[in-house]
Amino acid sequence: MVGWQVTATTVMCEFVTDEVTIMVNNDWSVKCTGMVKYTKDRNASVELVKRSLEKKQTLECRGLDCPVIQNYILKLKREEGIKTVVSGETK
Repeated sequence: MVGWQVTATTVMCEFVTDEVTIMVNNDWSVKCTGMVKYTKDRNASVELVKRSLEKKQTLECRGLDCPVIQNYILKLKREEGIKTVVSGETK
């Protein structure tokens, strides 16, 4: 078991072109402010679509499958010495 209760980082998320804060609890449950904002707030979702059109690229929140979230969790697990299997890697 990890020796901390919660840890967080704020990063620029390339998938929504916005700063998001990723919070990880010691049971490895995750919350991302970008995920909350862009999946629950209709106005933020509309704004994301507008930015997509301006940039001529698809911007969308990837939810818990987001590589930004997964990379942060992987970093934490490595710091804790927890063996992880990266997608495509064999045990």
